[in-house]
Amino acid sequence: MPKRRKVGNLLALAVLSALVQRPMHPYEIATALRAWGKDQDMEFKWGSFYTVIGNLDKHHLIEAVESVREGRRPERTVYRITDAGRAELVDWARELVSTPMAEQPRFRAGLSVLAALHPDEATDLLRQRLDLLEAAIRQDREVLDAHLREIPRLFLVESEYDLAMRDAEAAWLRALLAELTSGSYPGLDTWRTFHETGEMPAELTELAARSSSPEANPDSRSRRADTIG
Repeated sequence: MPKRRKVGNLLALAVLSALVQRPMHPYEIATALRAWGKDQDMEFKWGSFYTVIGNLDKHHLIEAVESVREGRRPERTVYRITDAGRAELVDWARELVSTPMAEQPRFRAGLSVLAALHPDEATDLLRQRLDLLEAAIRQDREVLDAHLREIPRLFLVESEYDLAMRDAEAAWLRALLAELTSGSYPGLDTWRTFHETGEMPAELTELAARSSSPEANPDSRSRRADTIG
């Protein structure tokens, strides 16, 4: 279980990671986070940025050190990370790196209802996804190689992870497509028959009935049977 944190928004983690380098005012922090691509590394909403800054200050994870004025611009408060903020940053990083958490990507949601598509259409769409994915992999690898010539690998490890995950997905898609196109995928004839006749095969009707009974295990994979239609 993830630890309950005083400021649990991942944007707070990004802010702490910026302030650990040097004190900054909020505009500088936001500029740095965008430049580093932190909004691509973790999901957060920029609309909550100043609320997060305020909450970090409220819980003494950061603190104001001075206010500065540049020309006619409004006065800006410069913040620095506190000892408590440094400890929070380290503890949070440890948790994220060491503890697997269930994540629900959109592709997984699509796969969970793949049976709603005719197998031929599903094959075409998966092939389309693979083509786009392979193009993205090529581009990402070129960008990563270029960055590695100037930036220490330590600061690109999340990009390496993204590339590895995309490589793994592409490999899985190729294997799945090979089964679909060769006809060796288990249950392919039943899947095709349903879409071409509109009639639910008896074995799937029985499976759906069993999975929807009060005694059925809610975590059973048999619950997938009711998504074919």
